[in-house]
Order: sequence, then structure tokens, then C-alpha cells
Amino acid sequence: MSRIMFSSCHPTWAALAAASLLAACGGGGGGGGASGFGFVPTASSPPGGSGLSEARPGTLQSCTDLASKAAFGNTAYTSVTSVAAGTLVVAGVSTPVPEHCLVQGQMNQRTSSVDGKTYAIGFEMRLPVNWNGRFFYQANGGLDGSVARATGGIGGGAPTSTALHRGFAVISSDAGHSGAQIPTFGIDPQARQDYGYNAVAQLTPMAKNLIAKAYGRGPDRSYFGGCSNGGRHAMVAAARSANQYDGILAGNPGFNLPKAAVAQLYGVQQYAKVTTATTAAGKPDLQTAFTPAEMTTVANAVLARCDALDGATDGIVADVQSCKQAFDLASAVPTCGATRTGSCLTATQKTVLDNIFSGARNSAGTALYSGFPYDAGIKGADWRQWEFANSQNLDTAAVGFVFSTPPLGTSRPPGIDFALGFSMDTDAPGIFASTTLYTESAMSFMTPPNPTNLSALRDRGSKLIVYHGTSDAVFSSDDTTNWYEQLRAANGGDASGFARFFPVPGMNHCGGGPTTDQFDMLAPLVAWVEQGKAPASVTANARGPGANVVNAEVPADWSPARTRPLCPYPQTAVYMGGSLESAASFACR
Repeated sequence: MSRIMFSSCHPTWAALAAASLLAACGGGGGGGGASGFGFVPTASSPPGGSGLSEARPGTLQSCTDLASKAAFGNTAYTSVTSVAAGTLVVAGVSTPVPEHCLVQGQMNQRTSSVDGKTYAIGFEMRLPVNWNGRFFYQANGGLDGSVARATGGIGGGAPTSTALHRGFAVISSDAGHSGAQIPTFGIDPQARQDYGYNAVAQLTPMAKNLIAKAYGRGPDRSYFGGCSNGGRHAMVAAARSANQYDGILAGNPGFNLPKAAVAQLYGVQQYAKVTTATTAAGKPDLQTAFTPAEMTTVANAVLARCDALDGATDGIVADVQSCKQAFDLASAVPTCGATRTGSCLTATQKTVLDNIFSGARNSAGTALYSGFPYDAGIKGADWRQWEFANSQNLDTAAVGFVFSTPPLGTSRPPGIDFALGFSMDTDAPGIFASTTLYTESAMSFMTPPNPTNLSALRDRGSKLIVYHGTSDAVFSSDDTTNWYEQLRAANGGDASGFARFFPVPGMNHCGGGPTTDQFDMLAPLVAWVEQGKAPASVTANARGPGANVVNAEVPADWSPARTRPLCPYPQTAVYMGGSLESAASFACR
């Protein structure tokens, strides 16, 4: 999903379309490491660690004639042009984008028999002149609906490089619908399936054919990456397209996205209980449920109980699992009397916040989604954006049109009234429902078919890296942790030979927060796939003053270039002595 601020309780579809354009799939250039990639490989890889052969470089042989040379079924190339080096500018990346060929087009154009609209899978592909022999599928965020520039994210916030810069051939798509169709594309059953998984299945062979015609051979190695909904796409690809991809990078993955969206509506209902004002439309003003000062009080209480659990009092809760036992909202935060001062919470506020962090439930107490960990990043702007704005706009639109079967949005317009009237008992089960028209439920077309059975990926030697900010407000890092625990159990207690999960302490949704969120996960993925070097840690940088893109939430008492090791779960970064600003002072234990 993606970020956008709405000014009314009933956003226009144009505003929702704009939301999808801001795909939450950033990347970052990590700091130094023993390998030179910002990660430390293991001395000897565990079972499954032996690498596939390395990709061989190549040179672009064809560009402007590709429309005829790379003909493919039900595919129309609408533009094929050469792009000079430095023409394309990527925010925060100082290195010029290399010379490349830009191919734009669409697949499977059709007119829906359900809503009468014209649909197609739009795409663009960028093919560098100097090719590294690799293909990268860029999965985008939000409700998709736009063909984002195909540059390829490497992980984290504010990238200093991209896959295209490194010589990958990169594809991006709109997942089968245009911005003007957001979110009502969910009325069309095929558009739902294209968004969920079918666009990837259709585009992958087309892209590999295009590469073969452009370079005289197909890609030696294929990679897939994205964050947020892009991370969901990546998790789905790991299950559905394991035979097509050698390495998969999933950031803050919303692989249970329909459940997470329902949980956001649950949050709206909870927050409405403690609002102190109404909007101009006479609706509960969710921003008043918890003020920034109140959430800062909670975040500081979390730090007071959990910061030092890793041996260092440094403003980072590295040991999230131990913090669950150490932190109790009722006792850690003062209780207000009649007046809210910002330095305390009322008893009702505490109940509401604990309800939300414990996870959405129906009236019978049945869990509808995972709980969330209390963490230092809950005081920031991104957390508030998801909890108090996107929850009543973007999530209601997604649930109303895309995830409910049949679509509730056709009779109940998305907005805060939709969220407040949504029944956790009778409406929430709609994400599991199907009909003769909508033959697949949202939980079928949106999620990996069997997320803990990745034997096909494992057995062909492919690798999966997952990362997730522990202060993500919309997709719970606890949900990802639970998935990884189940994956471990399904693989004899250890899945690290082919899949590793890196929690990012303090990071919000794909970036931001009081955190070290600038890192490179693509380079270690390539090294693991092609050289058998499993990443024992990945170095992450803070983005204080002087960074390529400054993160305003980096605390003033941190070094602006603080580094930390990100550790593969269940390990955490433990302070070993030395400077609190250096990753070298910590070890994964």
C-alpha cells in the first residue's frame, strides 16, 4: 500500500489513484561491510547455501526495432526508445542512470463483461546497454494502477543506487488496471486476479522474451523485489513463481493484506471511542484520539523498559521479542485523571491502544489479524498517517471494492462511515468469500497459496530475503515473524539455508522512523544466490543531516551517520562495547 494525505472523509477516486502512484518500495545504499556490499556473509553457508552460477554480462544488440523482433502473444509495444545516460534522474541517487532502452506497452487488453471498462496490463521495461546478465521484476505498492519507473529498489529508505544503475534489466507494471480505475477495478473479477498474482505470471515470460531479443540471450539470473504491497507480490511470487526467479526480496510484506486492511477498519472503530473533536463533516476526528505528545509518551515508556535489553541504551529496541515481556502499557505509562496533558493516557485510551496492538478481533474474541509490537517508531508521522488517515480512506476503498466478496463499495461508499459501520462479525468474513462470479476470495488471489511451503523455491537453489520495520503501522512485523517461525518449523526448525528474515528496529512502513533504515538487500541477495554467501548481517545507516535524503526523525543525539547491523531472525544485535554509533560495536547473537 502507499502513502497519501486526504483532506476529507470521502476522497475522490482521483485522490485514491494518486495514492497508488506513491508505491512504498524504496531502497537504500547500505554502509560498508566485510564484503563491500554492506553485509557480512557467513564463513560457510548452511545447507542449501551453495550458489547457482554467476550471471554473465552482455551488451544491448537491439532497441528501436524490438517492437517487431520481440513480438509476443496479446502484447502491444506502444513505445520503444533509446534513453541517453543521465537523462533519467532518480531522487537521492547521484550516479547517472546508464544508457538504456525503454520499452513501454500493454498485455491482454480486453473489455470487461462485468463493468464494461477496458483493462490491460500496462508495463515498461528498461534494458541497459551494458547489461549484467540479470532480470529484476519491480513489484509496486498500494493498489497498483500506475506503471512506476522501472529502476528496481534495493531495500530500505532513500536509495543511493538502483538495480538499473547496477546493470539489471528492470520491468514495472500497473498490475492490470489504470489509475482511473482505482479502486473500482475490484468490481471486475479478472482485474482482481491480475492485481493479486496473474499480472506477474503474464509479464514474466514476456519480459524474458524481450531480454532474449534485446541481448541475444535470456537472463542468466532473475530477481524479484518490492516493499509493502510490492513485498506481498514478492511473497506470492516465492510461492507461485518459484521456477521463474532465483532471488526474491520482500520488504514489509503485506502478504495477509486483506486481513491487515480489515484490522485498519477495526482501528478506526477503536480510535473513534477516544476522539475529542469532530471534523467539519461532523465525523470523529481520529487525529485527536492520540496526540503526538501522547504517542511520544508511550514511545518513551517503551524505550525506558526495553532500550537497554540489547546491552546498549541507544534509542533503539533491538530485542523486540524480549520487549513483549518487559513492556506493559498499563503500568509503564501514567494514567490521566480528568485532563489529558500529553504526559499520560486515560484508562479508556489505554484500553483502546492495547486492543489495537493486541490485534483486531470480532465480538467473540476471535483474532482477525496479528498483533503489533510496541516500539519507538510509534510516535512518528508515518505511523500517524496509516492509523488516522489511510485507515479511513485507502483501506476502506480497498476493502469496499477489492477485498470484499461481493464488493461492498457499490452500495456503501468508502470513507470513515464505511469503517465505522463495518461489522467484524458479518462483514469481515467477506475476505474469505467467493461466488459464481467471483470464484476466488481475496484471501485466495491476494496471498501466497501456502506461504510456509516454499519447497519449490528451496529445492531449485533460489533464495528469499525478507525485511520488516518493527514500527510498521499497517503490516505487522509480528505477522511476518509468525510466518517465519512456521517456515522454520516446516523445514526441520531451520529455513536459513534458503530464506532469511531481517527485522529493522524502529523503522516504519518501508522506511522512516527513529531508525537506521538505509541499507542494501539486493547485493547480499545476489551474492547468496550466485556465490553461496549467505548474509550473516546487513549494515544499515541512519539518514541524519548530510544524507542523500534526510530522515527528519533521526534523533538529534545520534550521529547523523550511525550504523547498525540488521540481524537474521531469531538473532538480535547485541552491544559488545565501543562506540554506540558504529555497527562494529554490535554482534548478531
